[in-house]
Amino acid sequence: MTGLSVDGSRLLGRLHTLGEIGRDKDGRLTRLAASDSEKAGRDAVAGWFREAGLEVAVDRVGNLFGIWSGDADANAAPLMLGSHIDTVINAGIYDGCYGVLAALEVVQSMKEAALTPACPLVVAAFTNEEGVRYAPDMLGSLVYAGGLAVEDALATIGTDGTQLGEELARIGYAGPHEPGFLRPRAYLELHIEQGPVLEREGLPIGAVENLQGISWQRVIIEGRANHAGTTPMSMRQDAGHAAARVVTFLRDRAAASNAPTVATVGCMAFEPNAINVIPSRATFTVDLRDPDEARLQREEAALAAYLDELAVAEGVTITTERLARFEPVIFDRGIVEQVERAAARRGLRCRRMTSGAGHDAQMMARICPTAMIFVPSKGGVSHNPEEHTAPDELVAGANVLLDMVRELVEAGGDKRGRCW
Repeated sequence: MTGLSVDGSRLLGRLHTLGEIGRDKDGRLTRLAASDSEKAGRDAVAGWFREAGLEVAVDRVGNLFGIWSGDADANAAPLMLGSHIDTVINAGIYDGCYGVLAALEVVQSMKEAALTPACPLVVAAFTNEEGVRYAPDMLGSLVYAGGLAVEDALATIGTDGTQLGEELARIGYAGPHEPGFLRPRAYLELHIEQGPVLEREGLPIGAVENLQGISWQRVIIEGRANHAGTTPMSMRQDAGHAAARVVTFLRDRAAASNAPTVATVGCMAFEPNAINVIPSRATFTVDLRDPDEARLQREEAALAAYLDELAVAEGVTITTERLARFEPVIFDRGIVEQVERAAARRGLRCRRMTSGAGHDAQMMARICPTAMIFVPSKGGVSHNPEEHTAPDELVAGANVLLDMVRELVEAGGDKRGRCW
């Protein structure tokens, strides 16, 4: 596995080029799924696929693939690598994009080294991983893994009132292939950590062994609008106050727990949204996460019980809507061990980790052996323009991925099969 490394300058150059696509007049980077800016990003990535000699394919939900078959049997199960290129609003340049471009760099480096595959290698850029414009997040990989029907996904209405299928067609990325048309023998995803652990411990590589379960809900509290100055506090049906109590309940419960449970209210809106009117309606989201399914279910039940009590205490009506629910994922033990070996061969210290964020690997684990590799995030910052990973750490992660790919495709006699 020695003697071959990626072209770090090419990888970093592409990262920064892609990072300039989708910036507004104030310099903020936003490439929401199936938007004009994401089309420009897709066009750039597809162009780099072709430049590297890869076949470009797109499926019906817009997942973009670069395929290197060489002289391989086209029917052989491929090894798939990838992530996503859509972003949150006012994003950094690494989240998702690093995984796609590092995967491309690995494949291109292997091609240039005249390594001829006996099975295809595929680089994937999945649609709508972030879930900012269309729900749920990780939509493209979820459809690819058979967890959501294609037609249901294409009919999804976005936060701006657009329909995903129509937008994909408009930007030219409504492909002909059925999602899942390539069933991988294994899937690898290289990603920035988006957390502080690796940097805090001075480690360059994380071998991700599991991923938290995620529960998303929308909560609607209906109270009664009334005059802010003439209505005594004891006579109010204040939807805003009730919403604030939920935020405090979630925070206090998570903080008092010895478990790694996290709870977040990320969106909130009041109606009629006037300074001198008691809110008649509060709408907000709740994001619960835990790597243990039983604990996650307990937190969901505790929230439901609290909402029932709150409705009585505040004289309001409360309804909830499930937005997304994904169980925790345990990644393939054998591949996780291979990440550790690959890091050791490069002289890089490594530790096993839990991913606190959702990733496309979470969905791909439903259909094939899967694992992830993390590199550090400065200050643990992500989903933010200050998101940063040092260049040498980015290149080191790509080299570990390169060695991983070589080991996986050269492995014979196991469930992944021989690929060279």
